Amino acid sequence: MIKWEHSIFVLPFALCGAMLAANGMPSGHLLVWIVVAMVTARSAAMAFNRLADASIDAANPRTRTRALPSGMLTPTFTVVFVLTSCAIFVVAAFQLNHLAFMLSPVALAVILLYSYTKRFTRWSHLVLGFAMGIAPSAAWIAVRGSLDPRILLLTAAVTFWGAGFDILYSCQDYEFDRHAGLHSIPRYFGVSQSLWISRLFHVIMLLFLVGLSMAFGLGRLTAAGVLVVALLLAYEHSFVSANDLSKLNAAFFTMNGIISIVFFLFLAGDLLLRR
Repeated sequence: MIKWEHSIFVLPFALCGAMLAANGMPSGHLLVWIVVAMVTARSAAMAFNRLADASIDAANPRTRTRALPSGMLTPTFTVVFVLTSCAIFVVAAFQLNHLAFMLSPVALAVILLYSYTKRFTRWSHLVLGFAMGIAPSAAWIAVRGSLDPRILLLTAAVTFWGAGFDILYSCQDYEFDRHAGLHSIPRYFGVSQSLWISRLFHVIMLLFLVGLSMAFGLGRLTAAGVLVVALLLAYEHSFVSANDLSKLNAAFFTMNGIISIVFFLFLAGDLLLRR
C-alpha cells in the first residue's frame, strides 16, 4: 500500500527549503526530524488516500488489485497506520520548534483532505500539488521557526510541478472518471488538452524556480539546475501522447524522482560552494 521510495518525490525539495533557511547544511538534529516528518506525513497521506478511495479503487480496473480492494490489508489496519503516522509526524514537529508543532494539524488537514477533492472539483490536481508544495516552506519553518515569503516561490514551483504530473497520471483514468462522476482535468478537457495543461503547469514551475534563484541571489550552479530540470521535464513529456499512454508509469515515477533529486543536488552544491 505504501511505497516508501515515493517519499523521494518531495523530500529533496523539503531539503532545499531547509538548506536555504540554514544558508548551508542544517544541524543533524534538524535533518533527522525533518526527514521523519516528511516520511510519516507522506505515509499518512498515501494510506488515508487508499482508505478514502477504497470503493473507487475497487470499481476501477486499473486499481482494483491494490491492497485494500483486494483484501490484502483491512480498513482497521489502515486506520491504525494512518493514526500512528500522524502521531509520529506531530512528535517530529514538536522536536523541531514551537511554530512547526502548532502548524502540524494544519499540515495534516491539507495532506489528508486532498483525498476528497476529486469528488467536487476538477482542480484537485492543484490541491495535491499544494499538499506537496508546503514541504519546503515547512522545512524552512523547521529551521528558522518563522516563515520568509521568498520560500513561497519554491512552494509554488512544487505545487505546479506536482499538479502537472498528477494531470499526466490521471489521464489513465479518463474514461473511468467520466462514468464514475469523478472530477479531473482530463475528464473535462480530454486527454490531448490535458497534456498541454500539464506542460503549461511545468513551464510555470520553471518560472517560479527562476524567481526563487533571483530572490535568494543564487548562482550559476542553481541556474544550471533549473536548465537540467527543464530538459528532464521535456524528456518526461516526450514519453506520453494522447494516443499512447503506455510509458506513463516511467514518466510519473522515475523521471519525477530524478527531477527532485537533481534540483536538490544543484542547489545544495551552490549553497555549499558559496560558503
